[in-house]
Amino acid sequence: MASTFDLLLKGGTVVNHDGIGVRDVAIRGGRIAAIGQIDQSLAGEVIDAKGLHVLPGVIDTQVHFREPGLEHKEDLETGSRGAVLGGVTAVFEMPNTKPLTTTAERLADKVARARNRMFCDFAFYVGGTRENIDQIPQLERLEGSAGIKVFMGSSTGDLLVDDEASLDRIIGALRRRAAFHSEDEARLIARMDVRRPGDPSSHPEWRDEEAAIISTRRLVRLAEKHKRRVHVLHVSTAAEMAFLAEHKDWASVEVTPHHLTLVAPECYETLGTYAQMNPPVRDEHHRRAIWEGLAAGVVDVLGSDHAPHTREEKDHAYPASHSGMTGVQTLVPIMLDHVNAGRLSLERFVDLTSHGPQRLFGIRGKGRIAVGYDADLTVVDLGREEVIVDEQVASRAGWTPYHGKRVKGWPIGTFVRGRRVMWDGEIIGPAHGAPVGFLEGL
Repeated sequence: MASTFDLLLKGGTVVNHDGIGVRDVAIRGGRIAAIGQIDQSLAGEVIDAKGLHVLPGVIDTQVHFREPGLEHKEDLETGSRGAVLGGVTAVFEMPNTKPLTTTAERLADKVARARNRMFCDFAFYVGGTRENIDQIPQLERLEGSAGIKVFMGSSTGDLLVDDEASLDRIIGALRRRAAFHSEDEARLIARMDVRRPGDPSSHPEWRDEEAAIISTRRLVRLAEKHKRRVHVLHVSTAAEMAFLAEHKDWASVEVTPHHLTLVAPECYETLGTYAQMNPPVRDEHHRRAIWEGLAAGVVDVLGSDHAPHTREEKDHAYPASHSGMTGVQTLVPIMLDHVNAGRLSLERFVDLTSHGPQRLFGIRGKGRIAVGYDADLTVVDLGREEVIVDEQVASRAGWTPYHGKRVKGWPIGTFVRGRRVMWDGEIIGPAHGAPVGFLEGL
């Protein structure tokens, strides 16, 4: 007798819009075909998921996979290996590559490089610049486009847009939600002498709370002027979280696992430049405010801001050391550890990593465990304890700031459009990554 379903996940605890409960999930043709109590004889393949939690596929909406031009740090293949090993089924990748992703041709090149070479699905941000403002409405809608990304403060790359006239024109041209690195460049330049050579703990003193809030106030003012949707990446300060809580009409909020987990000055004492990020990891006052914003619903999504650099680049004496750390592979275990510690619910984690991205960015057919949606699933063991170590890291960078950290909660399986691409730490090839679809795409 022919099978009704291609694959059946049997007896797992499903977490979706309907709550948490033991349900079977049946897959056919890469999509979810049925949810409930399903006869396993109807499936060609059955996976015993008893004792495991089945989540909607985790979507990491901020990664830097460095290709083209910076493949000594990472490439699309190695970055996506880390993603699926960590339970991530889709990523939005950033435009600060070499050359910069600022034209239709360069976006198409990235999509061609990624298709059937990345293990997870993907979309790529296009850098918003002074030169491509007139093309923004078209660039936002191309295949594989996650929308527009703007750097208001300098970070890795050459995409800085720091004058208000250009920002005003870019925001006015938007049709989709656009993402912003929000730090005030003028203040960063004026405060360079705050940096203490050889002392990375001065990084958050230089890139201070005021640099962040000045920029975010400007961004939100322009968004409200034009009635355009803006997404504030990696919010790291108490002042921003309080301000954004009062300005949710047009602005959405991302936070990162490292700003929720690491804290100054201890992280700089133990990790040195390996804790150096833009915006910086700050003290407990700011970390507590981020958690409070998360609990209050101000925070919309989690992004890892996976930004790998080689050990050689990180080992330069501060401030010549590069800002960035790996994160896509550790997002799920770090945040499940917080779930187990009672800092957030499993449902809230799912909202931040699946429902939230789908809702904010209009992702088509992903982000929920529901009949008719892509069978993107992240299967986790909430009771499994592991120690994160550098040797596990698939990134070409080969290190993690969480080396030696014991966590409770671990990704066991990653399914992308119905195919099992990772199970219990092993990648099951070949790669079949494809562009994420958007409701506002062409």
